[in-house]
Amino acid sequence: MSRTSARKIARKFARQLRDEQPDYAYLKAIFRHLRQELGVEVPRPKKSLPYVPDRETVQHLYQVFAASGRTQDLVIFKTLLYTGVRCGELVAIRLDDVDLEAMQIRIVEGKGDKDRRVPFPAAFREVLAVHVERMRDGGATHLFESNRHKPYSERGIRRMFARYSEVAGLEPSVSPHKLRHFLLLWLKKQGLDDALIQPYSGHASRQSLEIYSTLALREAQASYDEVMKDFPV
Repeated sequence: MSRTSARKIARKFARQLRDEQPDYAYLKAIFRHLRQELGVEVPRPKKSLPYVPDRETVQHLYQVFAASGRTQDLVIFKTLLYTGVRCGELVAIRLDDVDLEAMQIRIVEGKGDKDRRVPFPAAFREVLAVHVERMRDGGATHLFESNRHKPYSERGIRRMFARYSEVAGLEPSVSPHKLRHFLLLWLKKQGLDDALIQPYSGHASRQSLEIYSTLALREAQASYDEVMKDFPV
């Protein structure tokens, strides 16, 4: 099929539009309507699936954290792994947000400025309780603080994981968000229903999945606790 050159077509359009004194927004709107009239679809790049570390990789990284002798680093690792919270949510957790009895952590103004609660397994409660007590005794307000009594930054947590990944010889490195991917995928593989996973993940509800927002956390807790008994770390 022989087509008129795009340059000639552009000149023809320019003669027709010159009197309109179009700006960028006007031209953009015209071409949007033109695409609709001609039925031209905008090609969109396919989203690549995120890298999710396998069980052996996560276990190896855990062992490197454990061997460091830095207790708080290990608790950070476990908190991210068990709860699936985002890095920005982790550094914002205050000591008062931790409910050891219910085995839940309150996430205040997470993604989308929404509050939610995330669970942690019973096997982690004692370790977390010891850490909370130590932080309180040191006058901390946040769950994780530096030696200068300041909350960690997101950048600081990411650097920590990059450093441990390097020590572990992992390529690509395992970031905090990749631990989140590992947890959510692992829960899914265990057969936990999406409606139970969603309140923990903090993902926005879709119209076809409005049931997510109506589920009570306690209905999911028992299922979560059961599958977490076989968690690899």
